[in-house]
Amino acid sequence: MPPTSRPLRKLGFLTIGLFDEADPRRGHESTLEIIELGERLGFDSAWLRHRHLQYGISSPVAVMAAASQRTSRIELGTAVIPLGWENPLRLAEDLATVDILSGGRINPGVSVGPPMHFDQLKEALYPDTADVEDFSYERVRRLLDFVRGKPATDFSGVEGFEVFSDRVQPHSPGLGRRLWYGGGSAGSAKWAGEHGMNFLTSSVVKAEGPDETRDFADIQLSHIRTFRAHHPDGEAARVSQGLVVIPTDSASPEQRAKYEEFARKRTPRTTSPQGPARLMFAPDIVGTSAEIAELLHAHAAFREIDEVAFALPFTFEHEDYVQILTDMATKLGPALGWRAAA
Repeated sequence: MPPTSRPLRKLGFLTIGLFDEADPRRGHESTLEIIELGERLGFDSAWLRHRHLQYGISSPVAVMAAASQRTSRIELGTAVIPLGWENPLRLAEDLATVDILSGGRINPGVSVGPPMHFDQLKEALYPDTADVEDFSYERVRRLLDFVRGKPATDFSGVEGFEVFSDRVQPHSPGLGRRLWYGGGSAGSAKWAGEHGMNFLTSSVVKAEGPDETRDFADIQLSHIRTFRAHHPDGEAARVSQGLVVIPTDSASPEQRAKYEEFARKRTPRTTSPQGPARLMFAPDIVGTSAEIAELLHAHAAFREIDEVAFALPFTFEHEDYVQILTDMATKLGPALGWRAAA
């Protein structure tokens, strides 16, 4: 087995937090229990996927706040908050508040672009400003400035009995260094690097350029190198990879069959670029931890990183996630050179 060039330093997982519309508390409670389990198993981080007008986590910042009070060590992230739905100033206040409550443990990941199905919901979301909303990187820059402590107003001081600040309060000094951009293109990688963010790369990238390659790992590798080439920290700049990885070491025969069928149904989309955006999807990796480790060690992009946030499949049951996370922490992580947090 060829060694990785960067031994795995941080092991994390990503969940969507599905729930039943008739019983939403149960699904949210399951998500919190999974995060608590992750901490007990020694995971370094737990990440929440963001879903609007669906049966998944619509308010990951609120869920992180709840998780912060039921854990003490594990880092909590979002992968990702789509900023097209957000006011950067208000989001900066919420993120700073949760970071303070967590003891400085949150890792907000964000992305830009118009909200999905924008034409159908713009009257509900932006009834007066839909035609002039800016969904570009400028929205991220505003969030960065507010989180990092730049003034939001030219007014501060005492007015009557009230004291006003010219910057977002509370201010969490370390939060500005823990902001991540979730990107799947060379442009996003470059922008994130130039603005000193961390970079989240997932199981989706764009096939782009006149000499485009159709190999997912090579595309992802190029994004990682582009990001670091433009980041002030260079090769030390933080990158996290988020492939769908399903270890089966302790799975029952029924679970193993379910996991293999899940991956089989999703395989056709990995063979060529999909849709107008020419998206490339990585194959889901199902197998024993030894088999998965061998595949990852041979993965061109994985060899460049030392942090992961493996994505949990969306549609499995709570007991499936318990088995998968347990195998990740006790079998797969060690096979990748990772050591559980104390």
